[in-house]
Amino acid sequence: MEEENTINDMFGEENIDIEAQLWGKNPKRSQALKDLWLDLMNETVDQDDKPEEAKREMIFLMTANNVMDMVMETLPEELAVELSASMDSLIGLSMVNRRFEVDLLDANYQTLTKVDREEYSSDEEFEEAIRDMDERWWTVGKQLLGGRTPNDAILEEMSKYGLTR
Repeated sequence: MEEENTINDMFGEENIDIEAQLWGKNPKRSQALKDLWLDLMNETVDQDDKPEEAKREMIFLMTANNVMDMVMETLPEELAVELSASMDSLIGLSMVNRRFEVDLLDANYQTLTKVDREEYSSDEEFEEAIRDMDERWWTVGKQLLGGRTPNDAILEEMSKYGLTR
C-alpha cells in the first residue's frame, strides 16, 4: 500500500510558526514570483506602445491578477468563493478608509471597547452585547462618512469596481 504524502511530509515540520509562514516568508515569495513572472511581463509590456506610466500600471495589474489567480486555484472551490467575497469586502473597506481618510476597523474597535464587562452578569451576555453593538455600528450612519453607514459606504466603493454580488 502506497503512503499518502501530506504537505508536511513534503515540506518539513509539523509544528509551523504561523506568523513566519503567513507573513515572514512574503519577501522570499515576492522574489520567487519576480523570478517567475517579471521577465515574461517585461516582454509583454515592451511589445506594447503605451506610455511608460501605462506600462507600469499594466505590470502591477498583471502581478495582482496572477497572485489572485494563484491563490484561488490552490483553494477548494468553497474556500475560494469565501476568500474572494472577503477580499472584495476588504478592498471596499480599504477604499472607504482611503476616500474618507479614516480607519473603520479602528473606529469600530474604539466603540466596542467602551462596552463595560461589569455591566453584564455573564460572559455570554457581554459577548452578545458586543456582537449587537458591532452589528449596529456597521449599519448606522456615521458623520465621518458623510452620514453613510459603513456597510453602505463599503458597498458603494465595491460597486465602482463591479465587486458586489
